[in-house]
Amino acid sequence: MALENAKTNKGTVLVIGGGIAGLCSAYYLVKAGWKVSIFDSGDFLDNCSYGNAGMLVPSHFTPLAAPGIVAQGIKWMLNSKSPFYVKPTLSMKLVSWGLQFLKHANTAHVERAAPHIRDLNLLSSSLYDEIAQDDTFAFELQHKGILMLYKSEKMAEEEAHLAHQAQALGLHAEVLSKEQVQQLEPHARLDVLAAVHYHCDGHLYPQALMQQLIAYLKQAGVLLQPHTKVTGFDIKNGQIAGVLAGSERYEADKVVMTGGAWLPELAKKAHLHIPLMPGKGYSFMYTPGKHTLEHPSLLLEARVAVTPMHGQIRFGGTMELAAVNNTINMNRVEGIVEAIPQYYPDLNVALPEKEAVWYGFRPCAPDGLPYLGYSKKLNNLIVAGGGGMMGLSLGPAFGKIVSELVEEKKVSMPVGIFDPERFA
Repeated sequence: MALENAKTNKGTVLVIGGGIAGLCSAYYLVKAGWKVSIFDSGDFLDNCSYGNAGMLVPSHFTPLAAPGIVAQGIKWMLNSKSPFYVKPTLSMKLVSWGLQFLKHANTAHVERAAPHIRDLNLLSSSLYDEIAQDDTFAFELQHKGILMLYKSEKMAEEEAHLAHQAQALGLHAEVLSKEQVQQLEPHARLDVLAAVHYHCDGHLYPQALMQQLIAYLKQAGVLLQPHTKVTGFDIKNGQIAGVLAGSERYEADKVVMTGGAWLPELAKKAHLHIPLMPGKGYSFMYTPGKHTLEHPSLLLEARVAVTPMHGQIRFGGTMELAAVNNTINMNRVEGIVEAIPQYYPDLNVALPEKEAVWYGFRPCAPDGLPYLGYSKKLNNLIVAGGGGMMGLSLGPAFGKIVSELVEEKKVSMPVGIFDPERFA
């Protein structure tokens, strides 16, 4: 069926995937006058953006594939409570992903990628500011920065070097003493050696953002179709002539493929090769007493994210690389809980019940870079995904650039390095 094109003469766009990338794409497209429909295989309420740490991270300019991460990852795999785990498997998908990861885990790749990741995050942060000025939205956006807390001299050396790189990239990063960082948290005692304060970062309340985006899109006339799984594509003359979902065939002028951790399977249906591995993460909420926190933080040795939001504190962490699955590894959750008092001795955080633990799948590309841009094989297809641990942070930048690509306007920043078919 042809998607209706009411109230506009620009055309129709079909967005596949109702995560942050899909919703933000629809947001900017409908504002530009396009008729938009979003298909989601779920109910729009269970994607990775709901339970994440809510951090906006220009500080995360180093891609996941970086020097040293392989050796550290091997050490972590020997500990059932560690922040990182790769499930042993004979999957060729994982082997292929791993070989590409090893190929890109070098200094040259980091230096090439860093300015582009920085620019994408800074663009997104400024767009979040614009969205927040609309009275329709109130998602607790704050720009207090993020504290990188560390306990060891080794980590102090690494973080000082990283802060210097950030400053060279024009980011506001400040190395703090233990006394200085404690002054920023007057209500909770800190047991740390020191910290780096990335003033360039921010945070928000993900649930409010996602719910308000959905409400806005419905009000703006965007058609949201839950439980609509794309089963194939009708490809003719180098473009997508129809999208197959259920027993229906849908037509649109442009197709935007997001899909989160399910992007590779979607791409395969269109005869494209876009490698990703789902990196499962866990989080849970904690209601503090008098020992509240003012700033989000990362507990660096433990790789745990800590974010005050909506009167509570969200703790999150771990990276499990394996096929999508619905199991909750409570050993990993226990590792998060045990790390908290090592940095915040006053926080008495108990191991949550399994039912209170959220989990989601970060879409991780083997080179640590997102996929963003037109397909070279299908001239009406745009891909936006693979944000990894930066997915929420990059949402508006994805959406804005997708709308510019659809409109065939000059894009806000070059996206060649994010070519969705770079592994073809």
